[in-house]
Amino acid sequence: MQRKPALQGTPTSRTRGRNEARSHRVHDVMAAYVERGALPGLVTLIAQGEDVHVDAIGTLTLDGTDPMQRDTIFRIASMTKPVTAAATMLLVEEGTISLSDPVEQLLPELADRRVLKRFDGPVDDTVAAVRPITVQELLTFVLGFGLVFDPTLPIAQAAADQGFIVGPPQPQVPPAPDEWIQRFASLPLMFHPGERWLYNAGTDILGVLIARAAKQPFEVLLHDRIFAPLGMKDTGFFVPADKLDRFATSYAPNPETGALEVLDGVAESQWGRPPAFPSGSAGLVSTVDDYLAFARMLLNQGTRGDSAILSADAIARMTTDQLTPAQKAVPAGNFDLLTGRGWGFGLAVATTPDELSAVPGRYGWDGGLGTSWMNDPNAGLIAMVMTQSADFLFTDALPDFWSAVYQAIAG
Repeated sequence: MQRKPALQGTPTSRTRGRNEARSHRVHDVMAAYVERGALPGLVTLIAQGEDVHVDAIGTLTLDGTDPMQRDTIFRIASMTKPVTAAATMLLVEEGTISLSDPVEQLLPELADRRVLKRFDGPVDDTVAAVRPITVQELLTFVLGFGLVFDPTLPIAQAAADQGFIVGPPQPQVPPAPDEWIQRFASLPLMFHPGERWLYNAGTDILGVLIARAAKQPFEVLLHDRIFAPLGMKDTGFFVPADKLDRFATSYAPNPETGALEVLDGVAESQWGRPPAFPSGSAGLVSTVDDYLAFARMLLNQGTRGDSAILSADAIARMTTDQLTPAQKAVPAGNFDLLTGRGWGFGLAVATTPDELSAVPGRYGWDGGLGTSWMNDPNAGLIAMVMTQSADFLFTDALPDFWSAVYQAIAG
């Protein structure tokens, strides 16, 4: 693979009070991946209080010369989920919906759910659900339905037939919300509501529910109630034409050679125009500074300056593990996404000491197209990395980033 152009020797930073040698630890670790062509480029951010360090490394494309910048726009995929959870809590706090509400009150398509007798059984071998799905169960992903990583299972095949596939987000593929929820309603649940944690579906359903509850499109509510108040000027479900020059190309490895190939370009990007279905699970694009504003709001107990976006109680609910050990049991054919972690509302929460910190409590989530973010309240830390390689979460680059971050803040 062609070697990247020479890297700029110093991070692009606004560091105040941080030891520069510590900051360079993260730079050196991540620059090595870019130099050997494992990643086209990336932007990292580490913040403690008003001390913010941003580092842009490499280029927007593998063979290009346009550099990554602090304001580069990335597809943040599942880092959308915490934003959707926050939007849900906005409506809960104003009394529009309640966490205990059956979702069928706003989504009648989901009334009278049927449930598979066996997770691996035929899709027409079902029983009646023991009770309706609640709003909280969408937030905590225990609604009884989620991604299945074994494509041979009958429920996985049925879901694929309805357009619910495992893989990178494709925003121009799903239909508009009303048709999307009708397709979802045609499928049985995999487990009874409240029985088992299953990834992803809850926040997509929440996007439809929020729009009906608020009587406005989901994307409009996010803009008016979260993005605009927080100053997140580059965050949304598509990239306007006048910002495409700041949009990074998305890559995925060739399954046979491992070489990075274009997954989603810029000129023809699926994020280049508004989608019919704004996905509350994986639809957003953003920048490190935009997401910093959202992360700071969470770390500051729901406030931005003198303005309250959410209450401290709402933030506590979002960032506390809501699952029982039984709910965390992994169905056959799925991956364990919660080792050493629990799930709050739309994000994971560290529940045990680990190699990064002896004190549990940090929270955040990753984006499958190459992004990762965590807040650590115990260290007053916000950190994230954004790149656009779909295998990033499954290589040594991600754990190396987090190890370097914690080495940097420890001195």
